[in-house]
Amino acid sequence: MTDVQSGVNGVPLPDPLHAVVLELERHANAGGWDQPPALYALVDTAELLAAEPGLADQVGLSATEIEPGSITPVEQESIGDAPLDETLARIAWPESVLGCALVQEVLVLPPDAEDARPDDTDPVEWAAAHTDRREVRMVAGVLRDGTSACALRMRPHGEVESTEVIYGADLAPNLVVALRATLD
Repeated sequence: MTDVQSGVNGVPLPDPLHAVVLELERHANAGGWDQPPALYALVDTAELLAAEPGLADQVGLSATEIEPGSITPVEQESIGDAPLDETLARIAWPESVLGCALVQEVLVLPPDAEDARPDDTDPVEWAAAHTDRREVRMVAGVLRDGTSACALRMRPHGEVESTEVIYGADLAPNLVVALRATLD
């Protein structure tokens, strides 16, 4: 459960969705790298605690301590090994779900790398073997009202821990579109 006041480096985040994306990125980072994708339903915290009063006791919250508009991410079952676009195309959230978020690790390449890929090469294998590849953890969240938020963390090289997280509404535009489609 996230409130807007937590923010980044003490600076409040502009809305509850950004706060949830931050919370999910921190949670994923605590689990380390090489994790499978994780899908979350985003629900109204007050409604969740009203429906499940035992949860409030478990996390030590009362209804008066909940910021209005707070959002809670609820992790879903594993999304499996099917291609992500196919998996997302089969998902339809109930109206009680305000939005959804996905945490996944991806490979990124320099912009000019695609031009060098041989036509007869599997793109995934080629990218995995590319010397300039970078691994990135991406968190994207969307709400039914069209709001989106994303966070990216580069996997560190060597033993240096990466603490920099990049935030923006459209850092993963194709993923944002795919997640929005699950809410239609």
